[in-house]
Amino acid sequence: MIRMSYALVASIVPAMTLIAAPPAFDRTVAPILTTCLECHTGADAKGGLDLSRKKSALGGGDGGPAIVPGRPDASAAWARVKADEMPPKKPLSPADKATLKAWIEGGANWGTDPIDPLAFTTSTRAGRDWWAFQPVTRPANGDEKNPVDRFVRAGLALNGLRTSPPADRRTLIRRLKFDLLGLPPTPDEVDGFLRDTSPSAFESLVETYLASPHFGERWARHWLDAVRFAESHGFETNTPRPNAWVYRDWVVKSFNDDKPYDRFVFEQLAGDMVGADPATGFLVAGAWDEVKSPDRVLTLNQRADELHDIIGTVGSTFLGLTVGCARCHTHKFDPIPQLDYYRLKAVFAGVQHGERNVRTGDEAERAKRILARRQELARIESRLMALEPLADPASFDARRGPVHPRRNVERFTPVSAKSVRFVVFATNSAEPCVDEFEIFTTGPNPRNVALATAGAKVTSSGDYRNSPESHRLEFVQDGLYGNGRSWISDTAGRGRLVFEWANPVEIDRVVWGRDRNETFTDRLATRYRIDVSVDGVAWHVVASSDDRAAPGSPDSAPAGLGQAERAEWTRLQNEATDALSRLTTLLRSNAAYVGRFTTPETTYRLDRGDPTTPKDVVGPGVLSEVNPRLVIAENATDSQRRVAFAKWLTAPSNPLTPRVIVNRLWQHHFGTGLIPTPSDFGFNGGRPSHPELLDWLASELIDNRGSLKHIHRLIVTSAAYRQSFAATPDGQAKDAVTKWLWRYPPRRLEAEAIRDSILAVSGKLDFTPGGPGFDLFEPNTNYVRVFRPKQTFGPAEFRRMIYQTKPRMRLDDTFGEFDCPDAGQIAPRRNRSTTPLQALNLLNSPFLIQQADFFAVRVVKESGTGPADQVRRAFRLAFQREPNGDESTAAVRLVNDFGLPALCRALLNANEFLYVE
Repeated sequence: MIRMSYALVASIVPAMTLIAAPPAFDRTVAPILTTCLECHTGADAKGGLDLSRKKSALGGGDGGPAIVPGRPDASAAWARVKADEMPPKKPLSPADKATLKAWIEGGANWGTDPIDPLAFTTSTRAGRDWWAFQPVTRPANGDEKNPVDRFVRAGLALNGLRTSPPADRRTLIRRLKFDLLGLPPTPDEVDGFLRDTSPSAFESLVETYLASPHFGERWARHWLDAVRFAESHGFETNTPRPNAWVYRDWVVKSFNDDKPYDRFVFEQLAGDMVGADPATGFLVAGAWDEVKSPDRVLTLNQRADELHDIIGTVGSTFLGLTVGCARCHTHKFDPIPQLDYYRLKAVFAGVQHGERNVRTGDEAERAKRILARRQELARIESRLMALEPLADPASFDARRGPVHPRRNVERFTPVSAKSVRFVVFATNSAEPCVDEFEIFTTGPNPRNVALATAGAKVTSSGDYRNSPESHRLEFVQDGLYGNGRSWISDTAGRGRLVFEWANPVEIDRVVWGRDRNETFTDRLATRYRIDVSVDGVAWHVVASSDDRAAPGSPDSAPAGLGQAERAEWTRLQNEATDALSRLTTLLRSNAAYVGRFTTPETTYRLDRGDPTTPKDVVGPGVLSEVNPRLVIAENATDSQRRVAFAKWLTAPSNPLTPRVIVNRLWQHHFGTGLIPTPSDFGFNGGRPSHPELLDWLASELIDNRGSLKHIHRLIVTSAAYRQSFAATPDGQAKDAVTKWLWRYPPRRLEAEAIRDSILAVSGKLDFTPGGPGFDLFEPNTNYVRVFRPKQTFGPAEFRRMIYQTKPRMRLDDTFGEFDCPDAGQIAPRRNRSTTPLQALNLLNSPFLIQQADFFAVRVVKESGTGPADQVRRAFRLAFQREPNGDESTAAVRLVNDFGLPALCRALLNANEFLYVE
């Protein structure tokens, strides 16, 4: 080896013309060329120029040699780049231009062939070496009492800062209870904490609050924000989802039970497979356009958007990635190929919006109640039948009443049949609709043999395709009533249903209706025929509309009844209506808006995300650049796909899932996460302020069986959490946003905690948990739902705000101003605005004025009529402290001049009431 001294080299350099070494291709040049690959790649590359491969890039396209090694001036690609013509949408920066030119001058040496655009992180995008994609590592935690503090102090030291003194106990208990339970501490709680001098007093308080049933209510609200949960569809009609609340209750219970996080995630994706049916409400918690159209393009786009919402929410909620950005092309900033998006789409291709029955644990008892209701209805109907004339399809003298939207009985002479056919020739409007078609056997104990469970097979002339969630063929024989589970023909004014059995049955009655709840009266069959057959070839008419009175006839009672019989018929009809209503309510009592699961539709990669331009078929899969690697069989069923994906998502080696959730917990305790963008850990998201702390917390979650309460416990018992909120000049100068936690960052309460606190202090808070929520809007049944805020409130509205029936895209007038998300999209972090409307609404709203009066009544009851005593009690209830001298003097004067409600109203509007310090 020839060795040269540094001095000798230095003496030679001036006499040499140095050529800079060509840049490392994969790390510096390939990312630049990647910006051109949207147009210049593959067999149909624009201009015949494929820049992804060395041979084609150097060979050139229709315009001649694109890259000539060593000669930028002869390279067509360089000429277009130099002139800012390419890339057309965003020309290269001067630095990138210099890199590209130097590469060509240096011989255009190639690297990985074809180019791997996801290989490395650059200044413009993340590669597969991006920090969030790397395995979770467990840093050494030192010998701190709480390891959280070692990492926080390390960050402070690097920035020339130090921690603040501990907060006083009154501040600490108030902070803790609001954080864990979303409620103010009572005066007795504060007194007890102040008296407890044991070293473990605070830790004991933490355990008490973590064990409280109100813990789940507080933390469920944070989760529901992140997953865009609401109880209406959104879009123009914004129809309510009256039983979507079961998902909310499942979330509350899961947090209270400290359900392991991996199980919590799994159940939301595949809970139907493990007896956790309410959990899959997560998949369909977003907006849904229920207004369908026969237009093919609109239908394709609606379905694509439904699945896009699911994919995007799954990616942001659990992985902290904007997966939805890969719908039209490979992600511009993160290592997510377009193909990955469609693999995820295939995973969820069987998920449909809508209701299904959920398991509640009392199925046997419920079945008994349903049977009793059916028997009650059968008894009433048997008495009605004695008054109903037999159908006579050959008669035209209108011996029977007109058809009715709710229920029509067709009695005929007993007949043996293997097939029954219902043929519709005309309707009062549009395509005919039937919510349930029942065929009863003869004898003292008639059975409905049209049910699928009775072995009947049903076919139709054609099925309506615009609303598969509500109108499907199988709904005519499922035993459930109402428009929401009905069949609609695909032909205006006409349609046919055929029921068949393996063996003949003797029947004498058919009962059918358009909507047993009588909410809808359109699409009613007005001309029809009912035929029976024993061989499927020869048909015999047993009933038709020919012997019915004309539609709209004012008298629906059968002809030929005496006065007493008509009265009996009317009474029995009313009884049947009531019995049917009770049965319908019971049948639907375990139905919930938690999604339906069907055979997955075929998934295609779409050219630029356009549903009308399908390309190649794509099978189910996971993100290819996130460990662990997983292949899902292309012929996997819907449930197999979701189960496999859920297992991949919750695998210990998946680095994103634990990082994302511990960051969410940190955010809600300190106001800002260790990553300030809680649902975006990608290139455009924030960078971790304390990366070692993030990984240590993630590893703690994994090592402690996914216990979220364990992470809460670590955070709130840390010295960082227990600091004073007081600002210092040095801290403000170096870290005004408190990124490094040199103090506890004070913040305003969220809308829900403000409203709950007002009710708690007034003494009116109803702690009833779970079940259907209360409404802050006036009831109405408009087709396009109208939301008018209530102006008067009673006990029904005094529950915790987590139990409000939350409509999408509509907020109540008072607390909606406090940055409540409207569930139009995910809200992993709420805005923090300060506006005049907030102050005016809180001061003047009917709700607050009412509660201030209740507050005053409570104060008088607990302190007597003396103004000074009233002031002390009011301060203790609102602020958990005694007033100081000046406050007491001013407050007593206010009570004497304007009354106690005026003071109570002022306290409920004070910053001290609204902020956690």
